[in-house]
Amino acid sequence: MPNSDDSNPQKATPSAPAAIDVESRAAGGGGVSNIVSRWKREDLLKRSSIASRGFGFVFSLLAFIIMATNKHGDWKDFDKYEEYRHTFLLYVLAIAILATLYAGLQALRQIHELSTDREMFSRQNLALVDFFGDQIVAYLLISAGSSAVPLTNRMREGADNVFTDASASAISMEFLAFFSLALSALISGYKLSNQSYI
Repeated sequence: MPNSDDSNPQKATPSAPAAIDVESRAAGGGGVSNIVSRWKREDLLKRSSIASRGFGFVFSLLAFIIMATNKHGDWKDFDKYEEYRHTFLLYVLAIAILATLYAGLQALRQIHELSTDREMFSRQNLALVDFFGDQIVAYLLISAGSSAVPLTNRMREGADNVFTDASASAISMEFLAFFSLALSALISGYKLSNQSYI
């Protein structure tokens, strides 16, 4: 039986961990290429967000203009129909105005930030406002457009004319504005989920 005081020549002594050459690893492209690809991805997200909000602005502005000017004389005027006046004037038109203002201001803010390379507000607060604002306005747009579809379809069954065609085109512009702002909400959600809170 060996004595515990005896030294065992086969027993290996722990060696120090191998030194890692940090400089050569970073210069090898792993760190730099990751940073460059992240910058490109962030730039693409900024430009995509501006484009989707710009399209949302254009489509909601068109919906507002088409509906507000849908007065073709005689009985081809949405003020003459009680149900149209309530549905369109109070809801569709109001949501189109709200979406136009929101998308326009957000697009202008983003263009200003992109051109000056400075953010107007803190990144954490802005990500929350972008995400919730895009979602709320997009849901309001889809709600307003879908509430006007049945009434317009019923009126088109009786008489298909310039008045009902203009109403249908205003509704379709609201749906297109919804798709644009829904895409912007997806981009905002991606930005929100990938930001660090440190």
